[in-house]
Amino acid sequence: MVTFIILFNVKKNKITEIAEQLAEITEISEVYSVTGIYDLVAIVRTKTNDDVAELVTNRLGTIKGIKQTDTMLAFKAYSQHDLESMFSI
Repeated sequence: MVTFIILFNVKKNKITEIAEQLAEITEISEVYSVTGIYDLVAIVRTKTNDDVAELVTNRLGTIKGIKQTDTMLAFKAYSQHDLESMFSI
């Protein structure tokens, strides 16, 4: 599993709409609205680097209102956050 963090600058009147669209994407596990120079942060988990490349270059480009993205590859996790057990019934 490969983890990426994507930082978004979006049109101010589209923050909620874009966040909801991002949250519907299977590979995106979390979306946050944040303070600072970015508007949204998404945590992305994919099987390969090619999967995230396809997501960023093809699928995110279809979402109207995204002005800019910065994508960061996570090298190493220092916390053991077990998302699967949190969301299982």
